[in-house]
Order: sequence, then C-alpha cells, then structure tokens
Amino acid sequence: MKRLPYLLMLISASCSYVGPEPFSDYVGPQTAAPWQDESESASTPSDLLPPTGPLNLGVEEAVRAALFYNQSLAVETVTPAIRRTFERQLAAVFDPVVSASAAYDHERISGDNINDRTERGLQLDGGASIFLPTGTTIGADAITQRESPAGVNDRYATRLGLSMSQALLRGAGEDVNLVPLRQARLDTLISQYELRGFVLALVGQVQVVYWNYTLAQQQIEIFEKSLELAEQQLRDTQERIRIGRLPETEEAAAQAEVARRRESLINARSILATLRVRLLRLVNPPGDTWDRVIVPKDLPIPPRAQLDDVEAHVRLALRIRPEINQAKLLINRSELEIVRTRNGLLPRLDLFATLGKSGYAASFGSSAGDLFAEPSYDVLAGVRMEFPPLNRSARAEHDRSQLTRRQAQESLDNLRQLVQVDVREAYIEVQRLGEQVVATAATQGLQEEVYRAEVAKYAVGRSTSFLVGQAQRDLLASQIAHAQAIVGYLNSLVELYRLDGSLLERLGISAPGAIPPEEATLY
Repeated sequence: MKRLPYLLMLISASCSYVGPEPFSDYVGPQTAAPWQDESESASTPSDLLPPTGPLNLGVEEAVRAALFYNQSLAVETVTPAIRRTFERQLAAVFDPVVSASAAYDHERISGDNINDRTERGLQLDGGASIFLPTGTTIGADAITQRESPAGVNDRYATRLGLSMSQALLRGAGEDVNLVPLRQARLDTLISQYELRGFVLALVGQVQVVYWNYTLAQQQIEIFEKSLELAEQQLRDTQERIRIGRLPETEEAAAQAEVARRRESLINARSILATLRVRLLRLVNPPGDTWDRVIVPKDLPIPPRAQLDDVEAHVRLALRIRPEINQAKLLINRSELEIVRTRNGLLPRLDLFATLGKSGYAASFGSSAGDLFAEPSYDVLAGVRMEFPPLNRSARAEHDRSQLTRRQAQESLDNLRQLVQVDVREAYIEVQRLGEQVVATAATQGLQEEVYRAEVAKYAVGRSTSFLVGQAQRDLLASQIAHAQAIVGYLNSLVELYRLDGSLLERLGISAPGAIPPEEATLY
C-alpha cells in the first residue's frame, strides 16, 4: 500500500501518450517561392499591399495577397484547429480523475419512551482512478469516518483501498478503446485535406480572374482602336459623299459600324468593372477595398514549357488530389468503426478485484497507524457478465458499419474514375487551346492583310464602306479571338494543374495535406 502513489504516477505517465504530433495548418508561400530570391525574407502581411492607391499586381503577387487577406480562407483555416479540440476531448477519457468529499452528519432522536440522544458523524474520503486503453480501470481511495454515538466516546475508522476492473471481452484491448480517438484524428486530417482543396480552388480562381481581367483590358484597347478606325472611316465616307464621290447611302453603313464598336466597348468596360470587383474580393487589400484601381503587371503570354505525358498528370492526381486522400481516410475511418462494432457483438465479461486495509481506534492518528500494525485486510474478486440474447441493436450497428465501409470503397473507386476523366479532359483542352493560339495568330495576320487591301481598294473607289466595315469586323474578331485563345490557354493550364493537384507546388505554396495518407503517420 505504501507504493500506491508511485503506482498511480506510473499509470498516469503510461497514458500520457496521445499520438503523433499535429499536422501543420500553415498556408502561405514557402521560403523560396518563385517570386522571391533565395536571400529574400518572407514579407509580412502588412507590407504585401499598400493601404491606399492603385494596386500594381502581378499574378503571383495577387495569389500571395489572397493567401494572407482572403476572408473565405481565413474562415476555412480555423476548421482543423476546431477538429483538433475533439482529439483532446477524446484523449481526456484516459486522463486520471481525482475526487474528494467531506460529509458531516448530525442526528437528534427524541420521542415517547425514547431517551433523547444526539449522534454525530464525520466522513472524509478521497480517491483517484484512471481508465487505460487496454480496458482496465484502476482506482485507489482512502476513507476516514468519525462516529459520536450518544454516551459513547468518539470512534474512528480509516480504510485504504485499491480496485481494479478489466474487460475480458467487450471493451477489451487498445484496438477498440482507441477507436473514437483515432477517428477524431482522421477527422482532423480530413479537414486538412479539405483545407488544401479550398486553397487549390482559391489559388486557381485568383489566377483565372487575374488573366480574365487582363483580357478585358486588352479587349477594351482593341475596341477603342476599332472605334477610332470606324469613326475615321465615317469621316472619310462623309467627306466623299460631300464632294460627290460616293452616294449618300454609304453613310448609313459607316454609322452602323461606329454604333457596333461603341456597343462592344460599353460591354467590355462593364466586364472589366465586374472582374475588378471579383479580383478585389479575392485579394481583399487593406483600406477602402472597393475603390481601389488594379494595374496588372503581367501580360498574358503563353509559357514555353512542354507538357508532360497525360498519364503522368493522371498518376499525380491519383496520388495527391485532396478529394482522393479524403476518400482514403473515410475508408480508414469505416474500418475503425467495424472494429468497434465487431467488439460490440461480444458479451460483456469483466474481471474485478478490490483490496483494502482498515484500522479502528479512538483517534484518527491511532486508526491510521492501525492500518499497518494489524494483519487485517479485505479482498473482493469476481466476474460480471452481461449479454442480451438477441443483441439485435449491436448486430444492426455492425452490419451498417460494414455497408458503410463498402460504400466508402465504391465511392473511392468512382472518384478515381472521375478524377481521371477531369484530368484527361483538361489535358485535351490545354492541347486544343495551345493550337488555337497558333491558329488565331495566323488568322489575325491574314485579316490584317485583308483589311489593308480593302482600305486600299476603297481609297481608289473599288470598294464600299460596307465591305471596309466587314473587313474591319473580321479583323476585330480575329484580334479578340487571339487574345481569348492566349488567356484561355493560361487558364486551361491553371485548371489542369489544379485538377492534378500540383498547382500549389508549382507556385511554391505550402498547405496541409501535401502527402497522401499512406505516407503519413495517422495514429
């Protein structure tokens, strides 16, 4: 009994293990991101964007600012920390519990044919218990009682006891008792893969909106130049009509072309304003957000890098796509549930034992000293069994866990197929738009020649304002198509890298969930 405190310390230390170190929830640039020199230290959020004035942004600067300032990301980054609190809560099941109580009893007895008397009692008790992952419950307690019967001197009783209960069937073993804690850890890791998926989507969205914003600016420049040409053509037509070289019917065609250019310019300016609001929402600069002017520093230029084989992108996606890894963890979670419900099919059979020593005397000190002075002790040992004959609830729960495991596996197989379709379609789109960039560039060059020839013919009276306007429309369409092809190609690359899961690594961005579950320490 003298070794009891040391025994409890040993048990507490043996249960202090709560699993692997928590995963990092950091989201942001790596130390050597593409926009940084090796010697450049990472900027703090305060010096990423100026609080006032125009925002001069490159595409990677816009991405980096969104990682620091975006409000939706700020909301999502809290989720893993919330999930981790459930881990701590479930790990607390194996923490030691200390209890203490004090009670005073005062009783006065009187009545007919009864001698009046007063009896008093005092009880002090304290104890500690702990539940181990093996299914063992160990406890120790100490109780001191003082009784003061009427006409009798005070009597003291002190007892020290040690108890143990061990599950032999249901609830026995670490595999079943650690299931809730391990499931909570899987939930935390799932939330981190969800966070990675959100960051992937956010970074991709920032890049797409940025390139669309530059495209809108290019379209405005093209429409403005086209409007100037149409207005110049209208003035030339009006002058030729004035001097009698053209009939008055030619003026209507020239005026219609001017009206079309103005209509297109109005629409382009509206698109630019909408994209500016979207980009400001994603970047969320400090200060008065919505009035800021965005000046893009990067022009949409197709990269020269060659694509890997489509199978390489598919293999990468099947390895690191957050959705795939989430589905794998859900299977692991279902397998843990099967362990728990299979154990629930067993009868409850517990072994229990208690050992105690008591001392009795006329004072507290004497009763405590009598604990070890006399060879008195008490022992209680036995088994408890409990088992419902039908056990339908446990069987239904076990069947459900097996079906859930099967469903999770089918979902993973289906998701793998969907991921392959997404990556292959994105790869085809990148190839198509890469060829479109070349084709639209050639078309634009030919349309410029056609337009110059039509203007030259018009100058010598061999063409009409309608034909010149038509050639101008064709040239405008080819210019817009070429600009759209370039931006579409850039956006298709972003989408391909998002779908194969490599977008963050290509930009030097750190986020949780970078490795698949089979390469991580789960619990």
